[in-house]
Amino acid sequence: MEKRRLTKEEIALCIAREISEGACVNLGIGIPTLVARYLAGEREVMVHSENGIIGMGPPAAPDEVDLDIVDAGKRPVTLVKGAAIIDHATSFALVRGGHLDLAVLGALQVSEHGDIANWRIPGDAVPGVGGAMDLCAGAKRLVVAMTHTDRGGEPKIVAECTYPLTARRKVCTIYTDLAVIDVGPDGLHLREIAPGWTAGELRQLTGAPLHVEEPVPVIALHGGAVS
Repeated sequence: MEKRRLTKEEIALCIAREISEGACVNLGIGIPTLVARYLAGEREVMVHSENGIIGMGPPAAPDEVDLDIVDAGKRPVTLVKGAAIIDHATSFALVRGGHLDLAVLGALQVSEHGDIANWRIPGDAVPGVGGAMDLCAGAKRLVVAMTHTDRGGEPKIVAECTYPLTARRKVCTIYTDLAVIDVGPDGLHLREIAPGWTAGELRQLTGAPLHVEEPVPVIALHGGAVS
């Protein structure tokens, strides 16, 4: 079996496959945004964007661009049938009122306890945390989509976050380019692993203890590629 890391699109596909029919979901900036393209036509899922869309579709093709219809990252998107455009206050009332079934966010670090840090690296100038804290607090479930290591090869899954926290003990599942990991009361549990990798190799790239039950299922990628 060829040893490789999942692409960003494959991470998004893994998440999309597990979203339930009828769910209302918020997709954060980065890898989470890609999840929308694998939901269209598969099942009825309403994607929420905190800037005021309920029923966001995949990114807009060049001939579909409407600069009045953008996601929270200001990228042109499409709308699904039945979509609604709402004001910013109502959008955040939906988040804070606990009406989101799931939020999918990127992260800089996730701890073994489910803490998430995703808004600032110390020393970097940033405009603010945005809606991430509201989403972490308000969504019924929170999952993270990210690479397993940073650009320098350091683990992004750690025993304790060293970056400023967005929320404590909120992450349920972590989807990376190497694994799917569930966060439980007793720590991290390896659910699935990328093709060609071993649990031992994964442990070396994870900065926190990892519970493993052998044999570990390999992430199914429909022939190893996403069309």
